[in-house]
Amino acid sequence: MSEKRKKFGQFLARLRLDAHMSQRDLADELCRLSGTQSLTRNEVSRWERGARTPDTWLPFIADALNVPLGELKRAAFPVRRTTRCEDDAQVNGLAELPLEDPPQVVPLSRVGRRVGMETVEHLARRAHGLRLADDVLAGGDLLRPAYRELNSAVRLYRDGCYTEWVGRRLLTVIGELAQITGWIASDAGKHAEAARIYHVGLSAARGAADPTLVGNVLGSLAYQVTNVGDPREGVAMARAAVEHSCGTAPPKAAALYWDRLAWAHVQAKETQPALFALGQAAEAMARCEPGDEEPEYLYWMDHKELQIMEARAYTELRRPLRAVPILSEVLTRYDATHARELALYLSWLAIAYADANEPEKAASVAARMLELGADVPSERTAARFRVVLHRLDEYRDVPEVRALLDEYEGVLRPTTADESWADCCELWEESNPA
Repeated sequence: MSEKRKKFGQFLARLRLDAHMSQRDLADELCRLSGTQSLTRNEVSRWERGARTPDTWLPFIADALNVPLGELKRAAFPVRRTTRCEDDAQVNGLAELPLEDPPQVVPLSRVGRRVGMETVEHLARRAHGLRLADDVLAGGDLLRPAYRELNSAVRLYRDGCYTEWVGRRLLTVIGELAQITGWIASDAGKHAEAARIYHVGLSAARGAADPTLVGNVLGSLAYQVTNVGDPREGVAMARAAVEHSCGTAPPKAAALYWDRLAWAHVQAKETQPALFALGQAAEAMARCEPGDEEPEYLYWMDHKELQIMEARAYTELRRPLRAVPILSEVLTRYDATHARELALYLSWLAIAYADANEPEKAASVAARMLELGADVPSERTAARFRVVLHRLDEYRDVPEVRALLDEYEGVLRPTTADESWADCCELWEESNPA
């Protein structure tokens, strides 16, 4: 048990007792404030024992116990001293990133570089350029450029002077840059840095009063937490993204947020809620009309991508007869220049074939997957390679499978990438992301 989590647990217990609340009282109040029913007394008990840190529940705890959010965060995530041997992200200035809580638009009278809308729109185009680059490159290729772009935007926000309208648009662009930078960092296996960057994005999106962007950033964070942390926490985050933004979100955005929730339910082994969320995603996508106004960052979201997402969920739910036809049909016309995504999606097709007791087909698909992604610097892709090869090991007696496993034996070595969500927030230092 982490000594820091234990100390925070004792601190939280004192605050709760000072508020004359039982653990059940606090859990009920947190459910009321967050609009969810996912928290129980047992979870509060885990926090107070130091078994877990509440992470995303801190703003609600601050409201429930009437204590400053900054005080809670400093207790939960003490400042970590860094050295010259820190990760490249620290060298590139990520320690400076977190915005104020909440971000305040700076008046034009402030001393500093005057920033006009033209400058902000230039940043927006660069953010979209990063998204397009991420379609054909992987996290390891894009990490440094993404950090530089996000740092530049945050420094402009802090040091410049601008009108309220320009300042709000600048916060939106920072939120978008943080989302794609967090996604790139996560793809590179830098999950702690990605979590920290996503919280910068949430702070900026909330400061810009942009609920659709809040949903996009929170959904991206939920996806990471689901995949490398606690799926139940991923469910709570993804549900919050849906509830926060789907009342006003355009159809593509709503479809994406429902799909993130479905995926979290799948990983939490909650089949019926997962199927319900998939249905809601399909209904939202069906509302799309030609010419609908959508945020530029949703350019990639379409019926084809939603089908792939559904098929991945069916694969994880061990329903290969649903997954195989969808993936087989869609992937035959998938853009081969998007090597990482195609390799990832082929990994689910290989697993689905294995679940359907078709090891020869699974080996054939896996061979194509490995060929496509062998030189892609993506920890997500490498992790999927290991999943597929471990799954195929059951069929080692099949000649096609044995040949594949012998050829790629080295891929099965464990990764050294940090995949622990429990330690992600230690890097927040004294930041106060909303």
